Amino acid sequence: MSKHPMTRSRLRHGATRFTQRVHGFTLIEMMVAMLLGLIVIGGVISVFLAGQQTYRTNEALGDVEDGSRTAFELLSRDIRDAGNTGCDTSSGRVANVINPPDPWYADWNDALIGYDDATADPALSGLSTGKPVAGMSSVHVISTANSDITIAHTPSTSNASFKINAATTDLTTGDLIMICDFDHAAILQITKYNSDDNVVHDSGGNASPGNCSKGLGYPTSCSNPVGNGYAFPPNSRVAVLTSAVWYIGTNPVGGNSLYRLSVSPGASGMTSTPQEMVRNVVNMKIQYLLPSSTSFVNAASIPSTGWATVNAAQIKLIVNSTYARAGVNGTALTRTFTSTTTVRTRVQ
Repeated sequence: MSKHPMTRSRLRHGATRFTQRVHGFTLIEMMVAMLLGLIVIGGVISVFLAGQQTYRTNEALGDVEDGSRTAFELLSRDIRDAGNTGCDTSSGRVANVINPPDPWYADWNDALIGYDDATADPALSGLSTGKPVAGMSSVHVISTANSDITIAHTPSTSNASFKINAATTDLTTGDLIMICDFDHAAILQITKYNSDDNVVHDSGGNASPGNCSKGLGYPTSCSNPVGNGYAFPPNSRVAVLTSAVWYIGTNPVGGNSLYRLSVSPGASGMTSTPQEMVRNVVNMKIQYLLPSSTSFVNAASIPSTGWATVNAAQIKLIVNSTYARAGVNGTALTRTFTSTTTVRTRVQ
């Protein structure tokens, strides 16, 4: 017995509607959904990358500021103390018995002297590490270290020794030292430092570069081993001479760094040792001020007799960030900093 025609029609109609209801997304709908999803994901990634770049830039900015602050602090400290003896030597009475010609690290006449091109600086020639970079400034600074050492007793003007107030590890054989009192100052080399607090400064080949005479009087006399005798009285100040050269050199990874070349006594004489102070300082320019001038000038513009009166230095540093892609163009972040430092002993 067959079904009623109306019943069969209703079944077919219901099946058609059911089939239409179970249809999925169309290709266009899927493409629109994917496009919207990509836009959202792209926005999230863009925000993330922008935040990451901002963080790197801020970190790099802090990096270059810290580097410049450290560089200026260390360099300015030396320049401020250039020519400092601890005594009143404004009269210029400084005897120097170091064997002539005075090496750069004992030349008190040039306690502050600069070069516009570090490769022309005689103190930096022949370096195997920390080689100077051409076209950048270098500056020599000679001073005395802080000390509480004083003379306790000087036997006589003809003796090449004196006793200090107490034994100290601040002194050693080969040290270049300065002694000063109310009359004058004297630069000499210790040829032997004894355990009984006795400091010997004889002439001859007992040390390098050595003393031309044992006489510490002013003016200096190197005409004979005795020289111009002078007995520094008790409580005369004794301090180690400090000499340094600041310059831009090539660091172990092939970049530029701020270096400090210091001098210390060694078994075969004085040795110069370059020390990397601040990395990524890629350029340094130093200009100087004379009392008679109102503007800073390059080192080449300072007359040979003018270095003794230079009373300020203006230092310009260019510092790169450690992270090489911190800049907006995928390069290192670069900043230029300028600082001015006065020489304490030459400013009234």
